[in-house]
Amino acid sequence: MTLQGTIRQMVRAALVSGFMVASVACASAGPRVYVRVGPPRAVVEVHRVPPHPGYVWVGGYHRWDGRAYVWVPGSWIAPPRPRAVWVTGHWAHDRHGYYFVEGHWR
Repeated sequence: MTLQGTIRQMVRAALVSGFMVASVACASAGPRVYVRVGPPRAVVEVHRVPPHPGYVWVGGYHRWDGRAYVWVPGSWIAPPRPRAVWVTGHWAHDRHGYYFVEGHWR
């Protein structure tokens, strides 16, 4: 590849990166990323017996990939400490649009 070809690739990569950063910055206020369209209904998941005693089922959720919602399936997870409780993540809405509130251990 020539020097000009390498420079063109670097400029293209910089433009694409700048566009991605700008599009996220325009869609967010603070650390939140806002989506104008609400998420679809949750997928009904069937979960069986936990793989080990004490595991907790963490349900799936719709993730925004920048263009569309993508379903992230749930899974069994070991709590980080005894008596920890999983608080399910969810989509919330305010005047800016929809944003995801991450699930966490309490």
